[in-house]
Amino acid sequence: MSKQRHLPKGRLRLATVLQTAGEIVRTDNVERSLSVSRAAASKLLSRWAGQGWLRRVGPGIYATVELASIDIEQVPDDPWVFVPALFDPAYIGGRTAAEYWGLTEQIFRDTVVVTGRPVRSKYQRRLGLHYTVKHIRPDLIFGLEPVWFQNIKVGVSDVNRTILDLLNKPEFGGGIQHVADCFTEYLRHECRQDEKLISYAERLGNGAIFKRLGYLAERESGNTYLIDACKQRMTKGNAKLAPTMPSHKLVTRWHLWIPETWILEQ
Repeated sequence: MSKQRHLPKGRLRLATVLQTAGEIVRTDNVERSLSVSRAAASKLLSRWAGQGWLRRVGPGIYATVELASIDIEQVPDDPWVFVPALFDPAYIGGRTAAEYWGLTEQIFRDTVVVTGRPVRSKYQRRLGLHYTVKHIRPDLIFGLEPVWFQNIKVGVSDVNRTILDLLNKPEFGGGIQHVADCFTEYLRHECRQDEKLISYAERLGNGAIFKRLGYLAERESGNTYLIDACKQRMTKGNAKLAPTMPSHKLVTRWHLWIPETWILEQ
């Protein structure tokens, strides 16, 4: 006989919900699993949270806690798991994606999330987990790879999109020096695809990306294809290699202001 049949009714109902919902439980999960009204589902979620079985993440969204006593497998406390519920349409990007793809050995405390939802705060803490959140237009969410946590699919930017996001906003990559280090790793990465990199950059439509990419390609590798592709797509006006750093030197061939220490040898 199933062990769950000896559980108290309340815990059995919760176990039933968790078997289909996984780590993230929404109001509609309870409605479907238990065939109850939305109002009744909301009350059950609130009750389970009050009893310590669930933790409220957002409106109508709850996360599981230790459930060993009701014979439900404990899921690792991974911040990626909560991204779809909290931020969809969204993906893991920036320095977090760089770490995932092996472009860096640095370990960061936060998780970088790129979302199509409006963002009130760049830095958010949910359930003790730290998220750094960037808003983009939903139509610019592309170039992703799926990662599965049981029945929850989380998108992470692929290697090429990751590099472009770092070049687009170097601060989300841990600063321009770290971005350059990641680019060096990209040049020898097995998933590197230069044509896709340029195609993605065109879709993003930010001229500063081509200036930074061309500059780094020239500095790090002398890669003819990348250098020529970036030169052909150069836009007017000057950009900064490191937007948050004082930059007083202009590399005219790339229309790029760079810090003193980044000047190329002539």
